Amino acid sequence: MSKLGSLAESWIIRKPAVSSRRGVVVTQHVLASKAGAEILAGGGNAIDAAVAAGFAIGTVEPWMSGIGGGGYMVVYVAREHKSYAVEFGVKSSSALDPADYPIVGDMGPDLFSWPSVKHDRNIRGPHSVAVPGMVAGLDRALTAFGTQNWQDILAPAVRLAEEGLQVDWHATLKIASVARELADHAESKKIFLPHGFVPVGEWAGPLPSIRLGRLARTLRRLADAGAADFYNGETAKKILADAAALGIGLTADDLSAYQPHLSEVERARYRDAEIDIVPGLTAGPTLRHALNALSENLPSAGDTPDGDAYKAYARSLFDAYDHRLAYVGDVPDTVSPSCTTHINVADAEGNLVALTITLLSIFGSKVTLPSTGILMNNGVMWFDPRPERPNSIAPGKRPLSNMCPVILLRDDGLRFALGASGGRRIMPAVFQLISFLADYRMTLDTAIHQPRLDVSGGDTVTMDHALPKSVVDAVSASHQTQVLPNGVYPNLFACPSVAAHDPASSTNTGAAFVVSPRAAAWVEPE
Repeated sequence: MSKLGSLAESWIIRKPAVSSRRGVVVTQHVLASKAGAEILAGGGNAIDAAVAAGFAIGTVEPWMSGIGGGGYMVVYVAREHKSYAVEFGVKSSSALDPADYPIVGDMGPDLFSWPSVKHDRNIRGPHSVAVPGMVAGLDRALTAFGTQNWQDILAPAVRLAEEGLQVDWHATLKIASVARELADHAESKKIFLPHGFVPVGEWAGPLPSIRLGRLARTLRRLADAGAADFYNGETAKKILADAAALGIGLTADDLSAYQPHLSEVERARYRDAEIDIVPGLTAGPTLRHALNALSENLPSAGDTPDGDAYKAYARSLFDAYDHRLAYVGDVPDTVSPSCTTHINVADAEGNLVALTITLLSIFGSKVTLPSTGILMNNGVMWFDPRPERPNSIAPGKRPLSNMCPVILLRDDGLRFALGASGGRRIMPAVFQLISFLADYRMTLDTAIHQPRLDVSGGDTVTMDHALPKSVVDAVSASHQTQVLPNGVYPNLFACPSVAAHDPASSTNTGAAFVVSPRAAAWVEPE
């Protein structure tokens, strides 16, 4: 066992769950949570609030997500007792040529430890950009399940973009972590490195703010013209003009042909609960495999998870990832930062949404389009640069992703929306939260504060240093382990959150990622 957490921060952080009959919105930034809650308070449902929060969070946490990215959503419709998946992941350009990504080394600096590609062009810069799906996907969800109009839903995002990004210490940290790469791209440098430096607030002074280029103008245009403008209208023309000028291989056909996919979810059973996940090219199938393994590895649960339970978690995750690596083509990742974000919403009618959106790496491709202020994804990084593999780089193709939004329906009537950000660590975090809620019937407050381990490919179990010594010793007896802190940066255990609806009491409860300074569950006063 390797214990590396001895120099970690010594404080204990708690972030209590919050409850309301009117609904709850949980995001990784309090201003996005408030934006969604305002929609609920104005008569919107969970889908309306999730879409509003999804657009809003890209203006206050732009390194994590935005309209230049994509994602996945699970929507639980209470009146139907059914869940639907909305898939709007990024897609490689039809003009992409795999020969443009020659392998030059054994291991690259990306999230997935693919072999190195010449100039890291699959990881950052113009060649790393894939076709974004977020605008189309959120529009599809709103059209199918929402109750409010598009313009009102985008209004909070427009307002926040016009106000500018408040640069607190967390934003300073995020910008500083990739400042050298942002400086390589003119518009990104202009926005995020004003006067050539990382923006930093003064001691005891007000927070500085930075203008996100022309993003506010673009969001207002989309609010007025509709989502189709992003793919076929004036916004599309600006995107394509900037893409051509910067060497991004997007075509008019790439944008106009992009379509999100909506389908009814095939429900799976786990103990005394049912699980609704996104199928296909996500971590959902691997989660299902891990839960099936846990049913065998953890025959019965006590009052709280002990050393045997965590051993069962580790064993089940190893089994699931062995299967994923063998049959899906994914490979172990490193500790490189990812830029995904997750949103959960529960409303008064019992509708639930679990929404995960991403630019992939922190600040995505690092390329901001000057005419629109759109920070573009680096979705090509999701592909394996090695040929003739299930997830190899190819034109017009959707890549494998680690996103894992979930709806959990317990037999006692409680319903949960949950998910996480954090790259490869997403599924293990969601997997353990499901066990905490289904096997141990923890409250949301207890579950979100319960320490976790991580197994996400490779041979080592990473354990939160807040776990009891008895648990660490039990897992270390059969696995190579390392003990590390669950901190803000680097984050080694993903960033989970959860929202719940209790039909018996008509109460909605939300719990946000604990150690983040900005993550929040928000309710409007009743």
